[in-house]
Amino acid sequence: MGAAFPRPCGGTQMKAYMLITGSGPIVILTSHDSVLDAALLRKLASKGIEKFIAYELPVGLARERYGAHFSLVQGDLRETDDLRVLDYDGSRAFKLFRFDELGTPQLQEPSALRAA
Repeated sequence: MGAAFPRPCGGTQMKAYMLITGSGPIVILTSHDSVLDAALLRKLASKGIEKFIAYELPVGLARERYGAHFSLVQGDLRETDDLRVLDYDGSRAFKLFRFDELGTPQLQEPSALRAA
């Protein structure tokens, strides 16, 4: 899993992830190589997302399911903006994808919780 597509502003490949967070699922697009990349984790933490289970989504499938909304979000990506939320509506995000369409789960929690 993990199909990617070229970013509008260069050759960097984009990835799509469903994050299961404390407040429910969201779907993001990012140019980071991994959802566990330290810079991306800092950006997510700044938005209040520190603990999550992430599943990579095939980008083509996300594009198909979200249609014009995907194109709008993709087109808004800029060289300095490597994180976009594709879907804040957890109920919709969860219903759009079957479990067998999700990649291997990746777990993230703040180090303070891991040490406790």
